[in-house]
Amino acid sequence: MSTKGKLASLVAELDARIESAALVSGQRLVEADLTQEFGVSRALLREAFRHLAAEGAIELVPNRGAEVRRLTKCEALELFEIRTELEVLAARRAASRMGTADVAQAFEARVTPLLSRPQPSGAMEYISENEAFHRAIFVAAGNRTLLDLSRKLRLSLIMSQLRAALTPDVLSLSQREHRAIAAAILGEDPALAEALVRQHLGRATQFVCEAPEKLFRSTEERSAKGQEGSAAR
Repeated sequence: MSTKGKLASLVAELDARIESAALVSGQRLVEADLTQEFGVSRALLREAFRHLAAEGAIELVPNRGAEVRRLTKCEALELFEIRTELEVLAARRAASRMGTADVAQAFEARVTPLLSRPQPSGAMEYISENEAFHRAIFVAAGNRTLLDLSRKLRLSLIMSQLRAALTPDVLSLSQREHRAIAAAILGEDPALAEALVRQHLGRATQFVCEAPEKLFRSTEERSAKGQEGSAAR
């Protein structure tokens, strides 16, 4: 494989781990461990880090290396506001496309395994399944640009920061809401799908609002890291 191909593969693998919450918000990416695991040079790994940092998935911290991005509460709320409007559009489009057999079958195949299982055993399993469920809606919407935009908002980053607050009751309610959204989409009801997604993400936004401040990066920490980065450049 060419160097360019190795870089693309490495970026894709690290990105997938962040998206699935195998790598969680605030986690350090240890160069020695990753170069050994992937069998790549430190130079190639650092180039992959630069790509991921440019996409907002990780941060390059002077004197500490790379770590998965950690958000302030304000950043998380801003992302949820944008995410809500994008996903309302995606749900409406997805429901309107269910009359096409292959689209409906593909969506059902994606969500049924997620929604037929018992409640997730814990927060990390839920975060991975939650990401897969919401991605299925964007895929079913049939708009590649919309799908790409949703990925850049990094829902899993926010959820991994909130993992300590994800109680069994929270997980159970979220799964019930997912089932209702999926049923509305498969039932070809764009208005209901839109309303349920807005309600679901509205509740999630409120959950972020009420989450303890300790789960988020402080604005002072964000400013300090920004100053360190500027000085390093």
